[in-house]
Amino acid sequence: MRRIRGGLTAGALVLATAACSAGGGGGSDQAAAKMAASPKPTVSAARIDIEPKAGATDVKPSGALKVSVASGKLSKVTVTDKDGKAVDGAISADGASWVPKAGLAVSSQYKVTALASDANGIATQAESTFGTLTPEKDAGPHDNIDDGSTYGVGMIVSLNFKKAVKDRDAALKGISIEASDGSVVKGHWFGDDRVDFRPEKFWKPGTKVTVHYRLKSVEVSPDVYGGVDSDQTFTIGRDQQTTVDARKDTMTVVRDGQTVDTIPITAGKPGFDSWNGTMVIEEKAERTRMSSQGLSNVSAAESYDLSDVPHAMRLTDSGTYVHGNSWAVGAMGSYNASHGCIGLQDARYGSDGSDAGKYFRSALVGDPVTVVNSKGAEVAADNGLSGWNTDWKNW
Repeated sequence: MRRIRGGLTAGALVLATAACSAGGGGGSDQAAAKMAASPKPTVSAARIDIEPKAGATDVKPSGALKVSVASGKLSKVTVTDKDGKAVDGAISADGASWVPKAGLAVSSQYKVTALASDANGIATQAESTFGTLTPEKDAGPHDNIDDGSTYGVGMIVSLNFKKAVKDRDAALKGISIEASDGSVVKGHWFGDDRVDFRPEKFWKPGTKVTVHYRLKSVEVSPDVYGGVDSDQTFTIGRDQQTTVDARKDTMTVVRDGQTVDTIPITAGKPGFDSWNGTMVIEEKAERTRMSSQGLSNVSAAESYDLSDVPHAMRLTDSGTYVHGNSWAVGAMGSYNASHGCIGLQDARYGSDGSDAGKYFRSALVGDPVTVVNSKGAEVAADNGLSGWNTDWKNW
């Protein structure tokens, strides 16, 4: 028999070891049995919250929709309108929230489905449906563009609102202008109710321009929405630029880089000097009425009321025109006799063969007309479509 150190026999050691093993093994088996008896969790600890709550109505289209989760991470969020069109959005880097990339549409229904998982990978899902508000008031936007028309190289898109716009940035995000030649177009605000758009330099002939309005669901002032979603396209025609020299009493017409005519004119007389600077033909009329009524700088002796002024091309909102003139023909090319307008020789009721008639037929709305050497002030950028007098860096 082999002896074991310490005087114990091999059999005794085996018994002792077995006894110890039996005690330890019994505890482990009990713990294992207890663990086996405890079921794995089947309910996710993640808790999804969707705003707005299910069934909500009159929800604002911007800022109200948000999905968040506690004790878990979002894995997928789907938002669709009543037609099944998906709303773009993004889950945050930490998986805790989701927001749309842009505002929703007014007067629409939406369904939200969100999936999330907790730390154990157990998933949960939540859904909500809600409706956005129908605006009671809109800002009444209107512009100076006729869809499909052709304009001159100086055309400026002018958008006016009937109600003041308090959130200009939101309004501008709802307007984009696309030019076929890639020209960058920027907007410039004149107060809270008007924004004008132009490129840095005159348009290139042949450019196709599309104005995209997406303002219907944009809150431009508290509880006031933009009111319109539309697209309008226009084309830039030939390049015709006119320069009026109020000292020489001449008007030079340059078309596509070539001088095509030099016309004798009469400009604003002392006290009624024509504006200097670049103006734009904003409307044309075969005949129009011109009256001094309401003008504080016109005395009774200087007052006028002309019912049928021919070949009228408006340059400013304050009443500057290039127009036909039959009553001061002797002043053409010699001296200034008007109340600020640019007068061209014409018959009393207009003649297509007159200087005014020929220029009228050649002109487009959007053609630039620049007055130089007048003793008058520079025209204000918001007087008609005169924004070309503002430097691009300040536009």
